[in-house]
Amino acid sequence: MNDHNDPQMIVVGVDGSPPSVEALRQAEKLAIRLGAQVTALTCWSIPTIYESPYGLGGVDYEKSAQKVLDQAVEDAFGVDWPENLTTRLIQGPARETLIEESRQAMMIVLGRRGFGGFRGLLMGSVSSACTAHAHCPVLVVHALQQRKQ
Repeated sequence: MNDHNDPQMIVVGVDGSPPSVEALRQAEKLAIRLGAQVTALTCWSIPTIYESPYGLGGVDYEKSAQKVLDQAVEDAFGVDWPENLTTRLIQGPARETLIEESRQAMMIVLGRRGFGGFRGLLMGSVSSACTAHAHCPVLVVHALQQRKQ
């Protein structure tokens, strides 16, 4: 299907949302069965309105993204991370970054927040862009709904 440098890599897009945490769990289950590695990937960028030669006044977007990524992995697996899991931060937009990363992956796994209808059309969707343009299979998972107490 494509020319992968590391065909045994499953890339998971992580934004800290419950669906992305569930995507991590599902990717790990698949990776165990397939003998694959998992890369949990968080994309970050400086909002355009804040880009200036004068700095950001102490805001560290990369550090914030790292905290989101670490917390999502901990939410998915606790403090004992799977041995086949690595984490990466990439500065750039999620859609384009994940599509580019799909060139090196056997699969992309993403969570879907479930914004449907008109609101979903307005917001756009990383999962929709990836399913349409990725260079490998894409699995889109939903967060498991919490049981009513």
